[in-house]
Amino acid sequence: MTNRKTMLAALAALALLASPALAGAGGNGHGGGNGHGGGNGHGDGGGNAGGGGNAGGNGKSGASHGKSASAPGQVAKAETDTTTDTTVDTTTEVSSVHKDKNIHAKLGRLNSLQRNINAYMNSKSKKFAAIQAFVTQSAKAKNAQAAADAAAATAAAAQAQLDALNGQLTALQADPTATTEQIQAVTDQIAAQQDVVDADNAAAADAEAAATAATVGTDQASLDAALTDMANKPVDADVTAWAQGVLAGKIDQMAAIQAGTP
Repeated sequence: MTNRKTMLAALAALALLASPALAGAGGNGHGGGNGHGGGNGHGDGGGNAGGGGNAGGNGKSGASHGKSASAPGQVAKAETDTTTDTTVDTTTEVSSVHKDKNIHAKLGRLNSLQRNINAYMNSKSKKFAAIQAFVTQSAKAKNAQAAADAAAATAAAAQAQLDALNGQLTALQADPTATTEQIQAVTDQIAAQQDVVDADNAAAADAEAAATAATVGTDQASLDAALTDMANKPVDADVTAWAQGVLAGKIDQMAAIQAGTP
């Protein structure tokens, strides 16, 4: 019986020694889990208010350690998300430069097509003769077509005037107050205008025929033959396209000279 009492007394002493530590641990438990002071969590924590204070100060609550944008990890993520991609695709530019260099490597003697218009007019080179003829004839065709267009416009204007006179005559003939003299005057104007229309239509027809005739020697086959005659390298589609672009400007210049408006 004495041993039992002694054992119980020892257990009680151990319990008293362990109580402050357990109470402090409880305080820290509430502080860490819910951000509440450990001292107010349990009735026996009042004596360990200091432990409760530590719990409040060290509690890892969502408010004090949340995932805010100002946290280092979030700042890094924000900077990554807002980075602008400034990469420039230079594939097209490089391809264009390469093509330009490649075409000039294939031109050979055709590089001379870039010479000024005086060279086209005065060259005595046999190799240049076919191109010279093509450009000269193309300029004539251009001017001839411009003349045909102008003649057609003149004829259309004359016809419009004749149509207006015919409208006046119809209105006078339906007007009971119109005099014979008025009707006759408009009739005479119509006859005269008809002569103008006939003459303008004939001129337009002649101009169109001249424009058609001027196109001989300006077709694609003529250009291909002229380029082949001048070239000292194979003429492919790229070379032909380049030559057409260059010659278009030369034809315009030659047409202006032929028309007396350089």
